[in-house]
Parts: sequence; structure tokens; C-alpha cells
Amino acid sequence: MTSGFDHPPDRRGTDSLKWRKYAQDDVLPLWVADMDFASPPAVVAALQERAAHGVFGYGEPVPDLVEAVTGAMDEAFGWRIEPDWIVWLPGLVSGLSVACRATGEPGLGIGVAAPVYPPFLRVPPLMDRKTVRMPLAGDNVQGWRLDTDLLEANWDPDVRLFLLCHPHNPVGRVWTESELEDFAALCLARDAVICSDEIHNQLVLEPGLRHRPLATLDPEIARRTITLLAPSKTFNIAGLGCSLAVIPEPTLRRRFDRARAGIVPDPNVLGMHAAAAAWSAGGGWLAELLDYLRGNRDLLAGRVAGLSGVTMAPVEATYLAWLDVRALGLDDPHATFLKHGLGFSDGADFGAPGHLRLNFGCSRSLLSEACDRLDRAVALIGS
Repeated sequence: MTSGFDHPPDRRGTDSLKWRKYAQDDVLPLWVADMDFASPPAVVAALQERAAHGVFGYGEPVPDLVEAVTGAMDEAFGWRIEPDWIVWLPGLVSGLSVACRATGEPGLGIGVAAPVYPPFLRVPPLMDRKTVRMPLAGDNVQGWRLDTDLLEANWDPDVRLFLLCHPHNPVGRVWTESELEDFAALCLARDAVICSDEIHNQLVLEPGLRHRPLATLDPEIARRTITLLAPSKTFNIAGLGCSLAVIPEPTLRRRFDRARAGIVPDPNVLGMHAAAAAWSAGGGWLAELLDYLRGNRDLLAGRVAGLSGVTMAPVEATYLAWLDVRALGLDDPHATFLKHGLGFSDGADFGAPGHLRLNFGCSRSLLSEACDRLDRAVALIGS
């Protein structure tokens, strides 16, 4: 299996958003959160079997899919999800949008802790809400923290919903139980619903750490929580469009379902079959993937540690590295590194100018080439 990760399919010249962005240039695409690896064999086989049927009419989640997701969450986290808690969605971002519409009137506030995945910042205004940006504590050197005192100091009384990224994209933290408990207590005290994006929950890289679903902390917290899940990042099937919201509280679930009605479509038929196969039969592949990603993370961390003016946050989860390059004194870090053949995500989009996000979900040889280019670029910038 590892050799498959060393030699992934060539995505040049395909419909890949990741690779088409810089198709005409000698740029390594290290931006969007999309791994280069082939999906688990069980997923490919399930799609081939479903495609062979030849009919692609309207579909709905079948019992196998429900059993796959509930079984996977129970096995991984001891989280017992009741089937009627589930609302199916075509993607995470649509889930964020629906959560904004379902919790409060237009003009009210949506809390986010930045830096954070860009749709957390962009979606609230699109839903006629205001983004209330609060800071994460720390930095790449001291470590990043979900500091409730800092959040409370920046809290807006209009906030009715908080969008939590857990594990966090882009800083790579697996929030501790203590951090989560303090955060949830603040939201409860402020009468705010929590929408917890947990789509990276099976991508914990640091040995000894374990993701804790927010809704499992306490029944009262569960009643105020919308948890967004998807197999997209873990099993590299983002293009197939199948996600879900887990909402234990019936009234909140009805509000969420009503907010999506007539606007948000159902999941893709092929995506549902892929999700069922991934969650029910992708465990062996996932174990191999996590080992490979740990190797990539450690290689990258070692190379960045030798660079002057660049720091990297410790990556506990995800396949995304958060780089701080402010010490290099660049006006536009993203554009500068692009000239050196490195297509990063721009930290400004995450609410943190002077930072870059690097996707290391790629072959080790491509990552090594990226590190070589980074070395050369930093040396030239500093000369």
C-alpha cells in the first residue's frame, strides 16, 4: 500500500482543480485540501459496481450508508449517533451556510476564531449575517490554543452561532477536552449554538492524541451542537459530494432542515456509495495513509526547522502545515513563493497575512522537491 502513496496517479491534464490552477507553469500545487492519492480500493470497487448498474436517477441514503457512518463514529470515538439525528448534505460549506441561516435572524453575529478555514470568514456575510472574528491564542512557536478568556474578551453580544474548526484547519491542533469544555461553557453561557466542523476527525497524526467529538462532552452541549462530518478529507473523495450534519436536538434539527429546504440539494448518488464503502471498509487503507502522512509531516518539519525566518506549527492532525513567514519581510508572501514554483494557500484568506498553508498530502518525492524549492527561495530572499 505504501508504494501506492509513493507513486500516486498523475493528475496533470485531468479535471483536477488542484493541478489545473497552475497547469501552464512549473508550479507545485500545494494549496487546496485535496490529497494526490488514489482513494481506498473498496471505494473504487463500490463506484465501479454502482456505475455498472447504469441508472443514475434520484437517490436517498440507504441503510448501509447510515450504518457505515454510525458504526465508524462509534468505533473511532465511542460516539453513539442515532440515525434520526442525521441531516444529509452535499458538502461542508453548504452545512456552514445552512447553520448560519438556521440560528438567528439576518444581521446577527457568527463567531469564528481566526486564523481559520476561509469559508468560516466568507459564509456569514453571504447569509446576511456578520462575521465576528475572535483570535486564537498563541503562534507557531508557542503553540496555538483555544483560549476561552481571549474569546470572551472579544465576544460580540450579537453572536448567536459559533463556527468551531475541530481539529483545526489550518493550525493543525487537536483541541483538548479541557479546551473544549471551557469553550462550550462560554457558548452555553452566551446562549450561542455551536456548529462544529469535524471533517478531519479521523486524520489525527500525533500518537497518543484522540479526537473528542464536541457533542460527546455533555448532553446539554449536545443539544446546542450541530456537528458536520464527511468522508471527503479522510478518504480523498471530496469531489463526490456527500456530507452530513448530526443534530441531536429535534427543534434545532427541524430549523436546520427547514433552512436547507429548496436551496441545498441532496448528496450525490455515487458519493453516497463511496461514503458507505469508505467508512465501512477503508480502515486498513486509512492506517497506511496516516503512517505515510506522519512521515511527510516529519520530513517537512525537519526541513523547515533549518530555515531562517520561517516557522511551522506542530501538526497534530490534518495533512496541512501552517507556515509563518512574516520574519522574511515580504509584501506578498504568496506571490513571492509562487515565483519560485510553490503554489501555497495564502494566509491572508485565513485571516492571517504573512502566513502560508502547505498541503503535504502528496508523494514524498514531490514534497522533497517542494522543500528544495523552499530552501532556495528563502536563501534568495535573505541574500
